[in-house]
Amino acid sequence: MRLTDASIEVRPRPAWEALDLGILLAREHRGLLMASWALVTLPLLALLSALLWDYPGAVMVMFWWLKPLYERLPLLIVSQALFGATPTLGQALKAWPVTLRRQWLPSLTWRRLSLVRSFTLPVQQLEGLAGDERRRRLGVLCQADMRAARCLTLVGMHLEMVLYIGLILLLYALIPAPLTDDVDWTGLLQGFGQPLWLDHLLNGLYALALIAWEPVYVTCGFTLYLNRRTRLEAWDIELVFRRLRQRLAGSASALLLGASLILCGLPATGWAASVEPEATPDSPRLTHQPLTSKQSRETIEQILQAPPFSNPETVSGWRVAESPQAEAEPAQPPSGSGPDWLNGLLKGASLIARLIEVLLWGLAISLSVLVLWRYRQWMQLFVVPIGMRKRPVRPTAPASFDTPPVAECLPEDIATQVQALWASQPREALGLLYRALISRVARDYQLPISGADTEEQVLERINRLDHPALSAFSQELTGHWQNLAYGHRLPGTDVQQRLCDTWRQLFDHRSRP
Repeated sequence: MRLTDASIEVRPRPAWEALDLGILLAREHRGLLMASWALVTLPLLALLSALLWDYPGAVMVMFWWLKPLYERLPLLIVSQALFGATPTLGQALKAWPVTLRRQWLPSLTWRRLSLVRSFTLPVQQLEGLAGDERRRRLGVLCQADMRAARCLTLVGMHLEMVLYIGLILLLYALIPAPLTDDVDWTGLLQGFGQPLWLDHLLNGLYALALIAWEPVYVTCGFTLYLNRRTRLEAWDIELVFRRLRQRLAGSASALLLGASLILCGLPATGWAASVEPEATPDSPRLTHQPLTSKQSRETIEQILQAPPFSNPETVSGWRVAESPQAEAEPAQPPSGSGPDWLNGLLKGASLIARLIEVLLWGLAISLSVLVLWRYRQWMQLFVVPIGMRKRPVRPTAPASFDTPPVAECLPEDIATQVQALWASQPREALGLLYRALISRVARDYQLPISGADTEEQVLERINRLDHPALSAFSQELTGHWQNLAYGHRLPGTDVQQRLCDTWRQLFDHRSRP
């Protein structure tokens, strides 16, 4: 890998810009990437479908599970094309089986569901690392850009489903209408009566969706990996020095030749005169220095005893007290059952005590939150926040025909009031009679009528009272009200008189509402 041959500008980028670079790189080589992916995946899908024709669901699962093996082919192509050695389609297909020998089992087992698969794939395929070396390498690489790698996988999953559903809708749009008139789409969606060839056709549409997206997914993961290595290894700085060396390579030889000619022209006596004899410890140049060796040694020791070279630290803790005799005795190597063992036990007890303290504080906070939540309504009633404004009370909407009004809102003589309103306001008169009917049956017969009940539901409850006269009157009144309210058809005068007379027969002998 020669950085000077890279077809992109090698520089540190934000993670999202690196993903954009991967999309551009995949678009540049889209023909080779999509063709190679199709030549590998479509024959394999056809083979699986032929072997497991009666189990199209198993074919889909197996084809999807082998995706990490297909992804090594786009990475092989992009990694070579990035540095100026784009392989042909035949070369890529010939080199792809060689890449499958390395760590294929981990890729299909415990690494299969990794959300950073495209980001870590170059480590095992291009760097050839495995075991502890791979783990240490990923520990360094995965310290950044993990969010972008996970988002790439999650977005890719959704894009696969969008492309898959879009191809299904496109196929449905291309089917002539007469062929789809007698199709039971509900049964097809539920999986009943669906032919096997249709299931395999849907598997093929999923494979076509992968041809469009998977090379882009692998390329974006590779550019994210390159961007991370550029940051860690300072590839951009290395490129600058290499270019600088190339510019200076031509002029360096000329400079050296000129310097050598100048030095050859100087007289030899000048060089010999400028060389002094070797200095010894007793030479005057060293013995007449203002700073002696002793003073310099003392100065060095003072500097070493001061910060930042010397940092004394006081550490306190629990330990077993020793007797004065033991302190006076010279230190002996510790034994397994001596004070060190007790000191270790005390340190363990201190850790347990801290853990218990944390648990107790957590329990106290949890109980406080539970009490506040349990009695939140009581606190809202008796604890008024300072400065809180009272909410304005909204005026209650007037009662309509479908809400049972209270008794005080109705006149005492319903029939007389209805007859008085009928000539000038027939709609209000018939509405008053209907509301009065609902109010009286709700109060006199204890019917559970709510404002959400419809006219038919009210009639059903009245019919359950086993009162033929009341049921007939309610049925007639409800019909006339619906004709007037929804059809704007006014009943005749004889109907008004009959309804008022029936009302007096049914309700005037009872207590007035």
